[in-house]
Order: sequence, then C-alpha cells, then structure tokens
Amino acid sequence: MLEKAIKGSKIYWGWLGLLLAIIGVGFGAYMVQLNQGLSITGMSRDVSWGFYIAQFTFLVGVAASAVMMVIPKYLHHYQAFGRVLILGEFLAVAAVSMCLLFIVVDLGQPQRLFNVLLHPTPNSILFWDMVVLNGYLFLNILIGWVTLQAERKQVPPPSWIKPFIYLSIPWAVSIHTVTAFLYCGLPGRGFWLTAILAPRFLASAFASGPAFLILLCYIVKIFTKWDPGKEAIQSLAKIVTYAIITNLFFLGLEVFTVGYSQIPDHLLHFKYLFFGLHGYSTYVPWMWASVIAGLAAVAILLNPKNRQADNVLAFACVLVFLSCWIDKGLGMISGGFVPNPLEEITEYIPTKLELMVTLGVYAAGFFILTILYKVAVGVKKEVDA
Repeated sequence: MLEKAIKGSKIYWGWLGLLLAIIGVGFGAYMVQLNQGLSITGMSRDVSWGFYIAQFTFLVGVAASAVMMVIPKYLHHYQAFGRVLILGEFLAVAAVSMCLLFIVVDLGQPQRLFNVLLHPTPNSILFWDMVVLNGYLFLNILIGWVTLQAERKQVPPPSWIKPFIYLSIPWAVSIHTVTAFLYCGLPGRGFWLTAILAPRFLASAFASGPAFLILLCYIVKIFTKWDPGKEAIQSLAKIVTYAIITNLFFLGLEVFTVGYSQIPDHLLHFKYLFFGLHGYSTYVPWMWASVIAGLAAVAILLNPKNRQADNVLAFACVLVFLSCWIDKGLGMISGGFVPNPLEEITEYIPTKLELMVTLGVYAAGFFILTILYKVAVGVKKEVDA
C-alpha cells in the first residue's frame, strides 16, 4: 500500500516540499540548541518546563481522541465511523510521533532518552508515560495498517487484531491520565494540584481531537474528492459539543473552588493568568481569548442547524481547537510555574529559536500525517471504485 504515497499531484508534492523546508529550518534551530544547550530557550530555574512540554501535553490529548470513534465502532457497532476511523487512528500515530519528538528536544541531549531504558525506575511517572506513549503508538500503527489491508482486500479484519483494538480503548485513556499525573505529582505547584486535572485533560482531548479530525475530513474532501461521509462528521460534531461543554464546566469548577476557598497557593495562578499579577500580564489576553472562543463555539454548536452547515461547523471546530490549544499548549505550563512556591514571578516567554524548533516538530508530524492519509484515502477510493 505504501506505493500510493509516491504517486500524487503537484499540490501533494509541493505540500511535502514545504513541510520538508520547515523541518529543515527547525532542525537548524535544534542544532543551535544542541550546541549551546537549553539556555537558548525561555526556560529558567523557576520555569523548568516550557513550550515543548506544553505542546507535548496538548498533542497527547489529540492522540487520545481516537478512542471516541473506536468505542462506538467496535463496542456499539456504529458503522458510520467505519469511513473515518482509519483517519482518526493515523492522526493518533502522527500526534504521538510529535509527542515523542517534543520529549527529545526538551531533554536537551537526546542520548538522555536511553537513561529511561538502561536505568528504568517504575516508581517514576515519567517511566510509565514512556511505556504508555510507545505502546499507544505501536497499537495504532498495528491496528490501522491491518484493518486498512483488510479493507483493501474487502474482507473482515483478522480475529487476532480484535484484542489489540479492545486494548487500545483503556490505553488511550491511560496516556492522557498518566500525563496529568506528571503535573499532579508536584505538590508545590498549586495550579496543578487538583483531582480533576486528568478529567479536564480528557474533556479537552475529546473536544480538540475530534474537532481537528472534522477539519481534516473537510480538507481531505476538498483535495482528494473522497467524501468521509456526512453522518460520521455529524456524529463527531455532537461529540465535540458535549466535550467542549464538559471542558468549560470543569474549568468553572476550578475557578469556583479556588475563588471560594481563597487559598493563596491556588488563587495566585488564576489571578496571574486571567487578571495579571504585580504588573505581569503576558497571558491575560490569551486566556480570555481561550474562554471566549470556547463559549462562542458552544453557542454555535448547540444549534443543530449550525452543526449541519459545513462552513459554520468548520468555524466552530477552529474555535474549539484554538480554545483548547491556548488552555493546554500555552496557559497550562505558565499557570503552574508562575508564580513560584515563594510567590515570586519569573515569566516564561518562548524564544524565536524555541518556536522554530516547535514548528519543525509540527511539520514533521504533518509530514507523517500526509503520507498516512495519502495511503488511507488511496485505498478508500480504490475500494469505492
């Protein structure tokens, strides 16, 4: 099936060429970081995790969202998701690949990865994060490829793959739960010290992931003339609606708890993010933009007529994706580290080199995604013909 990836239009090859150019720029910036160390980033003694880990956290959620199609398809036999399930699984492969790349660039020296394997420490959450992420990557590659091969031959998937499919359901939940535990395990950081951090992560994952998949379905439909199916997109839209409402509800619970209790360790982080603290207010416009985008998306998606209009639905999905990305890909790290446990403020702002490395990793992920989607859509069109 890989032969389908080496045949394409000028637009296809031009897109791959653009991604390779961005990867090259990102790799050049990474070489500077490799030479000079993490001092080229905006991180400091007080902010030891930065933009790389924030993107890693957000993309783990995008990867985990594939479970929202696996459960209806395989546990409830909802056949409409059969047309887009492979797109969700390949999106998970690309997202987890980007997660692993962000961990590599965050380590500073890539050889440090081997410490996790050569000196395993099961009492460390980071060790289990490595296990679940690599396991989920393996599961999605295996399940996606085997089911796509079966579809091409127009036969049911082999029975031996079903245990892996069922295993992928709790595994998807575990990758984002373990990621949340990385934050909850730091008792000195009041912003993350909450029992509903993992549920918040899952709610935003089940909103942003399907929203991004809907946008990808529209892009695929425009450039390949293959229709993922109206029913599948409408079902995904309902999932996005319920998930973004739940995500905003959980945020409201957090705000009420810290506001009513007035515990300084928790309250100061929210004040810094949403109102500014001691003259520092870099993230205030971003966080309000996230809340407003989320509320606007809910107002749009609650009306069934809006969900049925492709342009309106696509706009709402962009709002959902932006809202969740700002919340997790920007505010989550700064909110936890600023102010520090001594209530001192050291703001974190990503540097240009940091942003270039980040763009390079995203370009690598989209390169993987484009190749996989080219193969998947090629097989789908072959079967439909």
